Amino acid sequence: MERLKIQREAEEFVDELVSIKGHGFLQKERDLISKAYVVASKAHEGMIRFSGEPFINHPKEVARILASLGMDAVTITAGLLHDVVEDSEGKVTLDDIIKIFGREIARIVDGVTKVSSINPPVGMSDMKRKIETIQKMFLAMAEDMRVIFVKLADRLHNMRTIQYVRDEGKKRYKALETLEIYAPIAHKLGIHSIKSELEDLAFKVLYPEEYYMLKRLVAEKKKEREARTKEYMDILKAALEEHGIEAKIEGRYKHYYSIWRKMKERGKRFEEIFDLIAVRAIVKDVPTCYSVLGIVHSIWPPLPGRIKDYIAAPKSNGYKSLHTTVITQYGEPLEIQIRDERMHVEAEYGLIAHWIYKEKPDLKSAQEWFERLLEWRKEISQGIVGIDDIKKELQMDEVFVFTPKGEIKHLPKGATPIDFAYTIHTEIGHHFAGAKVNGKMVPIDYQLQNGDVVEIIVNRNSPGPSLDWLKYAKSPRTKAKIRRFFKEKFGGELVERGKDILRKISKKLGKSLEEILEIDGLKRMREGLSDREFFMKIGEGTITFQDLLEAITGEKTQTKRKRRRKISTSSSPVVVGNLKNIEVHIAKCCNPIMGDPIVGVVSRRGITIHRINCKNLKGIDEDRIFDAQWVTDVVGSFDAFLRIVVVKKSDIGNLINHIGDHGVDFVSAKILTPNREPTVVRVHVKVRDTEELSILMSNLKNHKCVMSVERVVG
Repeated sequence: MERLKIQREAEEFVDELVSIKGHGFLQKERDLISKAYVVASKAHEGMIRFSGEPFINHPKEVARILASLGMDAVTITAGLLHDVVEDSEGKVTLDDIIKIFGREIARIVDGVTKVSSINPPVGMSDMKRKIETIQKMFLAMAEDMRVIFVKLADRLHNMRTIQYVRDEGKKRYKALETLEIYAPIAHKLGIHSIKSELEDLAFKVLYPEEYYMLKRLVAEKKKEREARTKEYMDILKAALEEHGIEAKIEGRYKHYYSIWRKMKERGKRFEEIFDLIAVRAIVKDVPTCYSVLGIVHSIWPPLPGRIKDYIAAPKSNGYKSLHTTVITQYGEPLEIQIRDERMHVEAEYGLIAHWIYKEKPDLKSAQEWFERLLEWRKEISQGIVGIDDIKKELQMDEVFVFTPKGEIKHLPKGATPIDFAYTIHTEIGHHFAGAKVNGKMVPIDYQLQNGDVVEIIVNRNSPGPSLDWLKYAKSPRTKAKIRRFFKEKFGGELVERGKDILRKISKKLGKSLEEILEIDGLKRMREGLSDREFFMKIGEGTITFQDLLEAITGEKTQTKRKRRRKISTSSSPVVVGNLKNIEVHIAKCCNPIMGDPIVGVVSRRGITIHRINCKNLKGIDEDRIFDAQWVTDVVGSFDAFLRIVVVKKSDIGNLINHIGDHGVDFVSAKILTPNREPTVVRVHVKVRDTEELSILMSNLKNHKCVMSVERVVG
């Protein structure tokens, strides 16, 4: 009787999945899912979750999530069975899964079981945890992509019910792990629908006050925002109908975590975040996408530099769409996305879309993902990268650039020509001798921009990379390759160099090297590293002389004080021509600050703000130069650089403290004449405006250790 009841429940559940998925299964697929339901029900019989509900509800929810993503019967079956090996108290083994369901499903279940048993170090976790568990995570994922899909569905349901977990420490750990590992993985795979919900659920646990504050603020503006969004949608729909274009128009709101992160990054209040809404047009094909873009720009003027063509140059996770940001009749920015139906499904579900379309996941993006997982596993085992490097790479934004032959390469935002060279091939990177961008030579620290065409100059006679390259490389992958080179060829030399640096410090402090290594600060710094790895990191410069001093003395070289909060009453610090609230970039070549006479220059990036006497303005077409003025009600901080001559090198510490005493943010100092006295040092500070900089320079000139002070461009 009980058996018949479970079988009936199984058949009803399959019908429910068909309803969720939107289309039916073949009879053999129905039988497969029904059988999994029965096995899971018996395996979890009598087990209760923290919420008080039967345990079987969890695998059922995982299966529902997978069905809502359009996954196939094999993946849904694995979703129902994903906990039976780990949580059935021995009732069902992996061998049982192989016998009943076959090796394919068993491989997915085993992969999810391995990943679920891992507690990767996140937040402030002890780095002595066995890092080899991370290798297992990536190996399990790389063996079958569906392991990731099931694990993401599993994590999503666990986060939806995390309020029932009584252990606050465990709850926070799971939320941190979700935010630092699983949401970025969903982003890399292009699964936007899961990524956004995971971020919001983790945000609610980690920052409850901020979450509920934002929820209240969003609710207060909800009616006004919905009315404004509907108005934009109606205007666009009417314009497209007038041109005979059929389109599905949707409104989209930024999720809470996205809003909060933007507030933090830009130093703005909620009231100052204008781009909370976006409108999306879904049309029949690619040519129509471009037609719609033209119509949008005939309705509202576009913001310079904010038109992004991800159809011609898709993101590394396969995402395709046209993006444009326009200024509406209310003077607020509005993002509009334009894509066809296929692009829309892929944007929401990423690589999962290839199961929806019943295709093999053999896209280049999928292959690159698998290759990277295996690279990570190898690099972790060799001690070349750590979990922090991987977390950074998962969370980085991207830029796309082209090879001279037109091949697209995706790199982390801020990447330099060195990163590009290593992306082409490790040996190209090792023999890097320079780079041309858009036909012109660029410095080694040039930050690549979307659409740049990059050509690498190679010197085959070069002995290999320089340690200095680690300062200019942005990608953790590039840094790992450079470190590997030095580890393989100069490991012993780096170890000795690291020891020499520590010996110099120990000599100054009158202690032996052994005594220095037992200081608590250094012991914390060495956690998770062998002695050889620790000395190598010092030798290659990853751990700096300043890092060591701070760890040994327990004191920061930078004066501790409350940092100035960046507040802006405008979305832009300048007015260019007669245009307000437009995105601009501050030129690195001359570093203008509030109060400097300035102009705006239209460039590939958008509008760049230069000082009016910047030497790089020479030769620029006058049609590209616009009058610009600072917005006087903006309060913020700007980068400024000073060339200071001090009497003795030992005076530099007093100089830095003196800067801090005057309430100015000190960023860094570089000694330009290390072997001479008087000593020249370049100091990087952040100031509000030219007046604050002038006062600082005047105070520095009166300091007994300072011989001269002048402002330089950086």
